[in-house]
Amino acid sequence: MQLFKQQINLDHKALVAELYTRYAPAIMMYIRRQVLSQEDAEDILLEVFTVALESKLLGKLNEYKRKGWLWSVAHNKVMDHHRRAKHRTHTNLEDVVEDLLGDEMDAPEFVALRNEAHAQVRERLLSLSEVQQEVVRLRFAHGLRSPEIATLVNKSEAAVRVMLSRALNSLRGIYNMDGEETHDGR
Repeated sequence: MQLFKQQINLDHKALVAELYTRYAPAIMMYIRRQVLSQEDAEDILLEVFTVALESKLLGKLNEYKRKGWLWSVAHNKVMDHHRRAKHRTHTNLEDVVEDLLGDEMDAPEFVALRNEAHAQVRERLLSLSEVQQEVVRLRFAHGLRSPEIATLVNKSEAAVRVMLSRALNSLRGIYNMDGEETHDGR
């Protein structure tokens, strides 16, 4: 009995995947014409096919009725989106211009300089060995400590600390004491 239910579930998922392949582009165009942002349209399309995955009725319909069912769900989801949008608060851009332009660090030239510095750090990261890159990633992107990292990379805790120290020293080499780029070719 359990195997039978699993097979039905797999068949239903395959049916929804086939329906997605066949109808998603057209439904997306419809939704996109009804809502302002691409992100909202993508979210609504996801909601439509989530409902399809959860539907017990869909597998019992013929092809013509499945198509109509999907389109009516899409229409209803767009209407739900518009109803929710009525309850959102809106702020005029003129009211927040000072806040947007007030922070000097968000000025285009600072953003460009910050992006350039990030690119230099990424470039320097790529020059590290794969193990050093992984250790740095685990430490700073995932917030793990040396003992946890040691377990994951199959090294001793002391070896991880040394790798991390060397990697950070290499990354620090990008800047001298004044915070400017070094000119040593690195």
